[in-house]
Amino acid sequence: MTVTAEGALPAHAYDVTVVGAGVVGCAVARELARHPRLRVALVEAQDDVGQGTSKANTAILHTGFDATPGSLEARLVREGSRRLAAYAAESGIPVERVGALLVAWDEEQLAALPRLAEKAERNDCPDTRLLGTDELYAREPHLGPGALGALHVPGESIICPWTTTLAYATQAVRAGVDLHLNTQVQGIGRTTDGHRLTTSRGTLHSRHLVNAAGLHADTLDRALGHEDFTVTPRRGQLLVHDKLARPLVRHILLPVPTALGKGVLVAPTVYGNVLLGPTAEDLDDKRATGSTAEGIALLREKGRRILPALPDEEVTAVYAGLRAATEHEDYRITAHIEQAYVTAGGIRSTGLTASMAIAAHVVALLAGNGLDLGPAREPDPVRMPNLGEAFPRPYQRPELIAADPEYGTLVCHCERVSRGEIRDALASTIPPRTLNGLRRRTRARAGRCQGFYCGAAVRQLFEEARP
Repeated sequence: MTVTAEGALPAHAYDVTVVGAGVVGCAVARELARHPRLRVALVEAQDDVGQGTSKANTAILHTGFDATPGSLEARLVREGSRRLAAYAAESGIPVERVGALLVAWDEEQLAALPRLAEKAERNDCPDTRLLGTDELYAREPHLGPGALGALHVPGESIICPWTTTLAYATQAVRAGVDLHLNTQVQGIGRTTDGHRLTTSRGTLHSRHLVNAAGLHADTLDRALGHEDFTVTPRRGQLLVHDKLARPLVRHILLPVPTALGKGVLVAPTVYGNVLLGPTAEDLDDKRATGSTAEGIALLREKGRRILPALPDEEVTAVYAGLRAATEHEDYRITAHIEQAYVTAGGIRSTGLTASMAIAAHVVALLAGNGLDLGPAREPDPVRMPNLGEAFPRPYQRPELIAADPEYGTLVCHCERVSRGEIRDALASTIPPRTLNGLRRRTRARAGRCQGFYCGAAVRQLFEEARP
């Protein structure tokens, strides 16, 4: 198992290099790892997997009911949703099938619901149902006044995005993929037998190349001579409300979608919180992940309309993510045969759901580009630590504590995180390199006190584990 974050890169050539260790890049690396004959590298500019859009999204496992019928995105979301649901059950990734309600607040939105139900049918999601006001308010008694009806989509689910990305990467690394962190691609040149990547850690050679660089996928594409799309970072600001707000909502509450996206939603999370957001702000700066007073004010206004009691609940976190929006409605997944190169660009908010299907599609394109995959072998299964509230956490498992008392010693009391969980994360296949990375693996410091009480103890454990 090879995970590097400093020093020179290996001198040998790889069969395939995947640029970008977000959820799509990690899924592609995992899919390639099913072919043990291949020598594969996964390179990431930052110091951890899932550091971009993959860590800051609405954490929904979509059915694809509202995708454009016949599009590549519709097919891959539909296929990916089924694959990821099965993978999550096998790997211990928390998923809750809470269902969604598209709430109509005016006559125009109400008139759109039957068309959305027809679109869902065309997207192989036939179990949607129109609800009148009585049933809507019976299902969501805390909903604001004035709703006229809703479309119920029972298959929509919530998921842990952090664990999903980490599971893919862990399985890939254990199966032989080299993960190189802190490795920013700065230039690309062609060689007689592939690509020469100039990076912040030296030169890397690869016969085939996969571009899963997210917000920077268009930059990499242009470096190889293509002008297929332009990424416009679309900022989504979100508010995370305390667990005490959780009884206010039972479903994912969606607005009727617009051209800019699915709009501001209210959703429970697998961690027991309530999420409000996102905004949709097209920007020029691909690093603009800061929150704004205007964005927060907009969310609070929208939230008060949807759930009047929600803005009175404590906010435990505010964050913003950037989606890789392009001028095209569909994913930009393209094989360039003459360059032994596949780009996976324009993967927006549905990328988490579609990730496993995108990976299979990309690997099929690589094979069509002349990559000899060799025999396939399923990688050893992984079992990830459970971060979800709907399933037993370590502190709730007497048999686990009896075998190892460290699982019964809480460090972070807000999130009920034990010393055993922190120890395991620090000794894992892809250990965190920062306290934020540790938080994504354990939830330590993610509660209502935001580390005020446990911060020193968590930092001490983190520092003691560093080489």
